[in-house]
Amino acid sequence: MKDSLNIAIIGATGYVGIQLIKILSKHSKAKIKYLCSRSYVGKKMNVFDKKIYDKNLPKLSKIEKIDWGKINILFTALPDGEAQKIASTMPQHVKLIDLSADFRLTNPNEYKKWYGINHKCKNLIKHSLYAVSEFSKKKIKNVKIIACPGCYPTSIQLPLVPLLAKKLINSKTIIIDSKSGYSGAGKKIKNKFKFKKIFESVSAYGVGHHRHSAEINQELSKVAKKKVNAIFTPHLIPMFRGILSTIYVETIGNIDAKKIYNYLKKYHKKNIFVKLAKFNTPIGTGAVMNTNFCNISICKSSVKNKVIIICTIDNLIKGASGQAVQNMNIAFNLNEATGLL
Repeated sequence: MKDSLNIAIIGATGYVGIQLIKILSKHSKAKIKYLCSRSYVGKKMNVFDKKIYDKNLPKLSKIEKIDWGKINILFTALPDGEAQKIASTMPQHVKLIDLSADFRLTNPNEYKKWYGINHKCKNLIKHSLYAVSEFSKKKIKNVKIIACPGCYPTSIQLPLVPLLAKKLINSKTIIIDSKSGYSGAGKKIKNKFKFKKIFESVSAYGVGHHRHSAEINQELSKVAKKKVNAIFTPHLIPMFRGILSTIYVETIGNIDAKKIYNYLKKYHKKNIFVKLAKFNTPIGTGAVMNTNFCNISICKSSVKNKVIIICTIDNLIKGASGQAVQNMNIAFNLNEATGLL
């Protein structure tokens, strides 16, 4: 591709927006034309992060200032319910890459159930694609809206989708324990959580009803070709970034942990950002911090036909901005790793 990708980012000052700018400002084919914010019009991005210094970056402006004829990609890193408003008035030639939940759920009634908002452009859901990069390469080029997965669901689907598709594990007995750094809750974390000593302790939240359960079960059900209701419990931990998901699965027939490991390693062999750790090895978030990589470890259990899967990602990169750029690269026929290594 010879021409540059001309980009606008709405929601530029949040944790995800800032990380997106850092990646795209170093991307060889990307040119950021507009950075938008409601509250900080006229300010430069280095006010929010001193590591962002690019004299060519535009100052923050209102959404209304975007000249749609000058861009072909819009990234939205906004609260749930906002991207759909913009999508309904966006010109046809612009591809939307959304990092909220607005186009993740295929059923608008499910969206209302989990997010408490009536979907404002139901007609565009059919023109969107829920896109975990590694599973969407053949479809992503032909859609108007790319719905980037949530951070927890990314860490869960990368190991589970191949196993369910191959029918190596029982779809009815999946248990997921996930832990995330507090950046996953956004800058207004204190308004969202009332836990005491939130930055000093581990806290379970959304137990039995976390919103990400909807997309996790939706996508796992698609590949399993039957209803999946995984048990999912997220936790907030006292570090800024990173996710570690521990997933407990039951294998089928004579499948054991080593066979699970061998299959996943073969499956992800060509997926540059997914790495399998040495068999039966504990892993942590340190190796994936500030990268777009996902590390997966397959571990034996003392219980027959039970396998423990550990998956780690950086929630702000592979779980958000990095995957969004990876999706952009694939959609526009670039090497998927452009700007991410």
